[in-house]
Amino acid sequence: MKKEEIKREEDVINLLRDKTEFERAVLVATFKIPKGKISTYKGIAEKIGKPHAYRAVGNALHKNPLAPIVPCHRVVKSDGGFGGEKKGAKSRRTLLEKEGIPIENDRVEISEEILI
Repeated sequence: MKKEEIKREEDVINLLRDKTEFERAVLVATFKIPKGKISTYKGIAEKIGKPHAYRAVGNALHKNPLAPIVPCHRVVKSDGGFGGEKKGAKSRRTLLEKEGIPIENDRVEISEEILI
């Protein structure tokens, strides 16, 4: 299956069979974040029932084989900062800016309107 053919949650799950249950849960939760919205690593951890596993969420997203279909660029730190390495953070920032996410001083301006 080509990336452009991935449209449904079931498609994502099928393509992630080689991942752990935790990694699949993280990637499926991230797949559900719509354009123009963001979540935090902690928010994803809470959504999958592992509220203290936000660092592990970051590790799972770092290994995302389905980017940008699974939009890991829409997951940021709780303070609005961009996690991960500097080069990757710059490209994630660019993608979020294109989606209309407000950014100031290298941080997403987190508000109830964009946070899910």
